[in-house]
Amino acid sequence: MVTLLRYWGPVCGYAALIFYLSSQPHPETHVPFVTLFSDKVLHVVEYAVLGALCYRAIRGSGNASWRQQAIPAAILLTSLYGVSDEVHQAFVPFRDSSWLDWLADTIGAVVGVVGINRFSPWGFSGDQQESDPESLLNAACTASKDRKA
Repeated sequence: MVTLLRYWGPVCGYAALIFYLSSQPHPETHVPFVTLFSDKVLHVVEYAVLGALCYRAIRGSGNASWRQQAIPAAILLTSLYGVSDEVHQAFVPFRDSSWLDWLADTIGAVVGVVGINRFSPWGFSGDQQESDPESLLNAACTASKDRKA
Protein backbone atom coordinates (compact mmCIF):
# COMPACT_ATOMS: atom_id res chain seq x y z
CA MET A 1 0.00 0.00 0.00
CA VAL A 2 2.88 2.36 0.79
CA THR A 3 4.41 1.68 -2.63
CA LEU A 4 1.07 2.34 -4.27
CA LEU A 5 0.71 5.70 -2.52
CA ARG A 6 4.35 6.59 -3.07
CA TYR A 7 4.16 6.18 -6.82
CA TRP A 8 0.50 6.69 -7.73
CA GLY A 9 -0.31 9.36 -5.13
CA PRO A 10 1.48 12.11 -7.09
CA VAL A 11 -0.22 10.97 -10.32
CA CYS A 12 -3.67 11.14 -8.73
CA GLY A 13 -2.94 14.45 -7.04
CA TYR A 14 -1.67 16.04 -10.23
CA ALA A 15 -4.57 14.62 -12.27
CA ALA A 16 -6.95 16.12 -9.70
CA LEU A 17 -5.23 19.49 -10.13
CA ILE A 18 -5.69 19.27 -13.91
CA PHE A 19 -9.35 18.37 -13.39
CA TYR A 20 -9.83 21.33 -11.04
CA LEU A 21 -8.19 23.77 -13.46
CA SER A 22 -10.23 22.35 -16.35
CA SER A 23 -13.40 22.91 -14.34
CA GLN A 24 -12.81 26.65 -14.14
CA PRO A 25 -14.86 28.66 -16.66
CA HIS A 26 -12.16 31.35 -16.81
CA PRO A 27 -8.78 29.79 -15.92
CA GLU A 28 -6.94 33.09 -16.30
CA THR A 29 -8.59 34.32 -13.09
CA HIS A 30 -6.95 31.50 -11.10
CA VAL A 31 -3.69 31.25 -13.00
CA PRO A 32 -2.90 34.72 -14.40
CA PHE A 33 0.12 33.66 -16.48
CA VAL A 34 -2.18 31.58 -18.71
CA THR A 35 -2.66 34.60 -20.97
CA LEU A 36 1.11 35.00 -21.50
CA PHE A 37 1.54 31.76 -23.45
CA SER A 38 -0.26 29.89 -26.18
CA ASP A 39 -2.66 27.43 -24.61
CA LYS A 40 -0.99 24.65 -26.62
CA VAL A 41 2.34 25.33 -24.89
CA LEU A 42 0.59 25.11 -21.54
CA HIS A 43 -1.05 21.81 -22.56
CA VAL A 44 2.34 20.37 -23.55
CA VAL A 45 3.97 21.41 -20.27
CA GLU A 46 1.01 20.30 -18.16
CA TYR A 47 0.88 16.84 -19.74
CA ALA A 48 4.67 16.43 -19.85
CA VAL A 49 4.59 16.54 -16.06
CA LEU A 50 1.67 14.09 -15.92
CA GLY A 51 3.43 11.77 -18.38
CA ALA A 52 6.63 11.80 -16.33
CA LEU A 53 4.66 11.05 -13.16
CA CYS A 54 2.84 8.17 -14.88
CA TYR A 55 6.12 6.74 -16.16
CA ARG A 56 7.61 6.97 -12.66
CA ALA A 57 4.54 5.25 -11.18
CA ILE A 58 4.54 2.42 -13.70
CA ARG A 59 8.27 1.84 -13.34
CA GLY A 60 8.14 2.02 -9.57
CA SER A 61 5.06 0.02 -8.74
CA GLY A 62 4.61 -2.44 -11.57
CA ASN A 63 5.95 -5.92 -12.09
CA ALA A 64 8.80 -6.65 -14.50
CA SER A 65 6.58 -6.92 -17.59
CA TRP A 66 4.91 -3.58 -16.80
CA ARG A 67 8.30 -1.94 -16.31
CA GLN A 68 9.39 -3.10 -19.75
CA GLN A 69 6.33 -1.42 -21.28
CA ALA A 70 6.49 1.72 -19.13
CA ILE A 71 7.09 4.14 -22.01
CA PRO A 72 4.10 3.22 -24.21
CA ALA A 73 1.90 2.56 -21.18
CA ALA A 74 2.63 5.96 -19.64
CA ILE A 75 2.08 7.76 -22.95
CA LEU A 76 -1.20 5.90 -23.54
CA LEU A 77 -2.45 6.50 -19.99
CA THR A 78 -1.59 10.21 -20.16
CA SER A 79 -3.13 10.60 -23.61
CA LEU A 80 -6.34 8.90 -22.47
CA TYR A 81 -6.51 11.26 -19.51
CA GLY A 82 -6.14 14.10 -22.03
CA VAL A 83 -9.15 12.75 -23.95
CA SER A 84 -11.19 12.57 -20.76
CA ASP A 85 -10.14 16.13 -19.90
CA GLU A 86 -11.30 17.40 -23.29
CA VAL A 87 -14.65 15.62 -22.93
CA HIS A 88 -14.99 17.12 -19.45
CA GLN A 89 -14.25 20.62 -20.78
CA ALA A 90 -17.08 20.28 -23.29
CA PHE A 91 -19.47 20.48 -20.32
CA VAL A 92 -17.81 23.43 -18.56
CA PRO A 93 -19.37 26.84 -19.28
CA PHE A 94 -17.17 29.11 -21.42
CA ARG A 95 -14.78 26.23 -22.18
CA ASP A 96 -14.64 24.06 -25.25
CA SER A 97 -13.22 20.75 -26.29
CA SER A 98 -10.59 20.59 -29.01
CA TRP A 99 -8.77 17.72 -30.68
CA LEU A 100 -5.80 20.08 -31.07
CA ASP A 101 -5.67 20.42 -27.28
CA TRP A 102 -5.68 16.63 -27.02
CA LEU A 103 -2.87 16.48 -29.60
CA ALA A 104 -0.86 18.96 -27.50
CA ASP A 105 -1.61 16.81 -24.43
CA THR A 106 -0.28 13.72 -26.21
CA ILE A 107 2.82 15.54 -27.44
CA GLY A 108 3.40 16.65 -23.86
CA ALA A 109 3.04 13.06 -22.68
CA VAL A 110 5.70 11.94 -25.17
CA VAL A 111 8.03 14.78 -24.15
CA GLY A 112 7.63 14.03 -20.44
CA VAL A 113 7.95 10.26 -20.68
CA VAL A 114 10.87 10.23 -23.10
CA GLY A 115 12.54 13.05 -21.19
CA ILE A 116 12.41 11.32 -17.83
CA ASN A 117 13.44 8.00 -19.36
CA ARG A 118 16.35 9.55 -21.22
CA PHE A 119 17.66 12.11 -18.76
CA SER A 120 16.91 10.68 -15.34
CA PRO A 121 20.19 9.48 -13.80
CA TRP A 122 18.60 6.50 -12.05
CA GLY A 123 15.70 5.72 -14.37
CA PHE A 124 13.10 5.27 -11.61
CA SER A 125 13.57 1.53 -11.68
CA GLY A 126 11.44 1.13 -8.59
CA ASP A 127 13.97 -0.99 -6.77
CA GLN A 128 14.03 0.14 -3.16
CA GLN A 129 17.77 -0.39 -3.02
CA GLU A 130 18.33 1.99 -5.94
CA SER A 131 16.02 4.69 -4.65
CA ASP A 132 17.49 5.26 -1.19
CA PRO A 133 19.84 8.26 -0.94
CA GLU A 134 22.95 6.24 -0.09
CA SER A 135 22.52 3.95 -3.10
CA LEU A 136 21.95 6.93 -5.37
CA LEU A 137 25.12 8.59 -4.07
CA ASN A 138 27.10 5.37 -4.59
CA ALA A 139 25.73 5.03 -8.13
CA ALA A 140 26.64 8.64 -8.93
CA CYS A 141 30.18 8.17 -7.57
CA THR A 142 30.62 4.96 -9.56
CA ALA A 143 29.40 6.66 -12.74
CA SER A 144 31.78 9.56 -12.12
CA LYS A 145 34.74 7.18 -11.66
CA ASP A 146 33.78 5.31 -14.85
CA ARG A 147 33.82 8.55 -16.85
CA LYS A 148 37.30 9.45 -15.60
CA ALA A 149 38.72 6.04 -16.47
